[in-house]
Amino acid sequence: MALFGSGSSSNQSQQDAKAAIIKQVQAEAAVTNARALISRVNEHCFEHCIPKPGSTMSSSEESCLSNCMEKYISMWNVVNRTYVSRISSESKRMGQDAVALSQLSTPSDK
Repeated sequence: MALFGSGSSSNQSQQDAKAAIIKQVQAEAAVTNARALISRVNEHCFEHCIPKPGSTMSSSEESCLSNCMEKYISMWNVVNRTYVSRISSESKRMGQDAVALSQLSTPSDK
């Protein structure tokens, strides 16, 4: 009986380790995406709203920068949701295709 218990425990610890690695990779990807977003917002909005940088920003520059950042982040979110949705549907479709292929290659009992 000890063999069965240890195998189950080992399998569970492998699954836990795999889940932890996946979670870490997802967190690192999220940080990378956030950094990229901030960098792009800074580049795009700063160049657009502040043509002549000085020691202070005018109220119109602040307003432009704020509006630009809101719009840019909003569009980023739309693109991100669309991308995630497409990846999800493609993944499901590929999973269904794999199941269909496995059913085609498996001889049926008649």
